[in-house]
Amino acid sequence: MRTELSDFEQNMRREIDDFLTPKKKGGEKEKKAPTKAANRAAKPDPVSRQATSHKTGYLIKLAVRTKPLELDTVFEHCSSSISKLEAQLEAEKAARKAGYPIIGYVIDVQRL
Repeated sequence: MRTELSDFEQNMRREIDDFLTPKKKGGEKEKKAPTKAANRAAKPDPVSRQATSHKTGYLIKLAVRTKPLELDTVFEHCSSSISKLEAQLEAEKAARKAGYPIIGYVIDVQRL
């Protein structure tokens, strides 16, 4: 059972890598899939992939101010949360962390 699972994982990694790497033009064949040792040595960084694109979540736009009598400025925050309320709370925390102590209201919520 253990070998079947590891074989399945290796096949899935190979298929994902083939899908993510661009195909060469002119009908040239791509390089062979890396060996087991190469798979262990060269693991992709999951954090960098996640930071570049969100496929689920919300884009929250807030009206924020640094001073009480200042004009509102728009603060945008991309959240990977599937909950609107949680995404809004994340955006408010990010706005406060960015130096906007006064959060006016939510301007727009867009689904990613």
